[in-house]
Amino acid sequence: MQYNMANRKTSKSRVSSDKYSVLLPTYNERENLPLIVWLLVKYFGESGYDYEIIVIDDRSPDGTLEVAEQLQNIYGADKIILRPREKKLGLGTAYIHGIKHATGNFVIIMDADLSHHPKFIPEFIQKQREGGFDLVSGTRYSGDGGVYGWDLRRKLISRGANFLTQVLLRPGASDLTGSFRLYKKEVLGQLVKKCVSKGYVFQMEMIVRARQLGYSIGEVPITFVDRVYGESKLGGNEIVSFLKGLLTLFATT
Repeated sequence: MQYNMANRKTSKSRVSSDKYSVLLPTYNERENLPLIVWLLVKYFGESGYDYEIIVIDDRSPDGTLEVAEQLQNIYGADKIILRPREKKLGLGTAYIHGIKHATGNFVIIMDADLSHHPKFIPEFIQKQREGGFDLVSGTRYSGDGGVYGWDLRRKLISRGANFLTQVLLRPGASDLTGSFRLYKKEVLGQLVKKCVSKGYVFQMEMIVRARQLGYSIGEVPITFVDRVYGESKLGGNEIVSFLKGLLTLFATT
């Protein structure tokens, strides 16, 4: 699956010195990681944007970190940055950890399980450049956006969660619970300082805090595809935590 870009001519010339740091939190993603990294390298290579991929593994017992080390050997230590942690500490803290090591002036957050396709990243970048947005969020609930591979229960949970957040928080964005976004690095740094959530509520709080601080938000419709390999991290405990976090945000924002 090696993708050699050493002498590749890109379809677009770099028009600026912008660099994009992709944060990939992982836990038991050994099957998915080679595919998502290959796709990221492919689409960044075709578009001509400078980039780095920061893998933040939380001591996965399935050998994800060992796979990441092999990918680093293939694509180079300047493109694949490994910043593992000693244990599973939550999604929010993974981003906080990752941004400390990001050298780009823009940061992209996304899932490593192939739910988020890298083909949308050039659209994110174009949207940000056209509108000068502080952050660009992928939305499943606007335009051509959608979800594929979920059963009715998952769709109802997602739709219900998004409906509740819209009613209670009025965030100014159509998809609060998604986790595929592009941020200006300094904006992301300010937001993570303000956020207190550590789990799945973290994504929702980021949009709410962005609205509070007056940051501009752009949206790009995306298709979300359920994971092919591995098990979903969403369970009963996460749903309860989400509801608690939603009520906390409603009471404090």
